[in-house]
Amino acid sequence: MSKVSLALFFLFLGVSSWVHAQEVRDSTQTYLVIKNDGAEYVGTIIEENAREVLLKTMSLGEIYIPKHEIKEIILLQSDGRSEKREQFATRYFFSTNGFSLDDENYIIWNIFGPDIQINYKNKVGIGLITSWFGSPIIGSIKYSKTLDETTHLGYGSLLGTGSWSQLRVGGVLPYVSLTKGDATKNLTFSAGYGLLWDETDVSGNALVSIAAMNKTTNRISLVFDSFILYNSSQADVFSLIIPAIRVESEKKRAFQIGFAGTLNEGELFAFPLPLIQWFRNF
Repeated sequence: MSKVSLALFFLFLGVSSWVHAQEVRDSTQTYLVIKNDGAEYVGTIIEENAREVLLKTMSLGEIYIPKHEIKEIILLQSDGRSEKREQFATRYFFSTNGFSLDDENYIIWNIFGPDIQINYKNKVGIGLITSWFGSPIIGSIKYSKTLDETTHLGYGSLLGTGSWSQLRVGGVLPYVSLTKGDATKNLTFSAGYGLLWDETDVSGNALVSIAAMNKTTNRISLVFDSFILYNSSQADVFSLIIPAIRVESEKKRAFQIGFAGTLNEGELFAFPLPLIQWFRNF
């Protein structure tokens, strides 16, 4: 190979490497730039090369960020959410919200048993909850609808039976959930009316839930779940409160630990042991 050919060969390699190092981004789109130290910046990318990114932000103006300090660059939608959907965003600890499963299917391993949630045509979620002994068996269905960019509505029902151990025992809980916020930071108010039956005995109670989630880092979310049960026959209110921490250990996996307590007749009782859940996406 001649010296000229050899020089042209190395020049071609250099140009090819430079071209492949560039990622053409739309300057009219908004991006989230996440640094290795966890700092996040939102803005439009004016210029990008192999060494640095020039980002125009609303609060800081134009800033240069060295490429070696950048962990990830995410395209944001018009409502400020990332195109990369948050994992397990439809669940708090036990309650759900107005978000749809989209194309996500997951299973939650509780200490008492599994909880499976499957997407059906994006807007409909179908689930199955049971114990390791197969009693009770509870089926769920939920339809989700987006009202505007930050408001989401979900309505559905739980239907359960004592199965093989208590064939004559069952229950149903239709509910509606209204969620305000996005998949990383939201507040949900849910209300429903549950019916329980055992042979000829039927009883019903109103159930209200207030839940919230705030994703504080790329992997850690603070979760709050609660249930307020009103017993009309005894004019009594019973509350279950569950603050929790969720850690996304890796893609398609998360671990959640909650600290539950009950409030009844003005007395607070904390459970002595934490509640633990393992999330797996499939």
